[in-house]
Amino acid sequence: MELKSPKFKNGESIPALYTCDGSNINPPLVISGVPKEAKALVLIMDDPDVPTFVRQDRMWVHWVVVDMPPTTQELKENSTPPGVVGNNTSGTAVYQGPCPPDREHRYFFKLYALDAPLRLKRGVTKVEVEKAMQGHVIAHCELMGRYVRAQ
Repeated sequence: MELKSPKFKNGESIPALYTCDGSNINPPLVISGVPKEAKALVLIMDDPDVPTFVRQDRMWVHWVVVDMPPTTQELKENSTPPGVVGNNTSGTAVYQGPCPPDREHRYFFKLYALDAPLRLKRGVTKVEVEKAMQGHVIAHCELMGRYVRAQ
């Protein structure tokens, strides 16, 4: 399984358009190689580089989408993905673009193929999703982008 973006390669900088310094819209994503036995997809975007003065756990969740159809091949730029949108760390059920307060951060777009849908409600948290996914992940991939704000 593979997750790519036509706007940045794995390990490269995320264009400012997709951040708090731009339009704060989601980048386009392309999904391929989903196992035929998959019944649902989950997408989580998070930042593990948050300074402890912002969050003690050093994690900021930017996007959570559960129960996307396994036939999903792309998420268009500035779109509402198919499925159920969970809450980000700010407590809203939307994409929240990178906005690092201190230095360059890494942003992980994690895609999971599951053997069953999770049937969770809008506003579910990343922690709740990860707990519900246990024992159901049949494939996983990720795309990592970087971002640092102009000084």
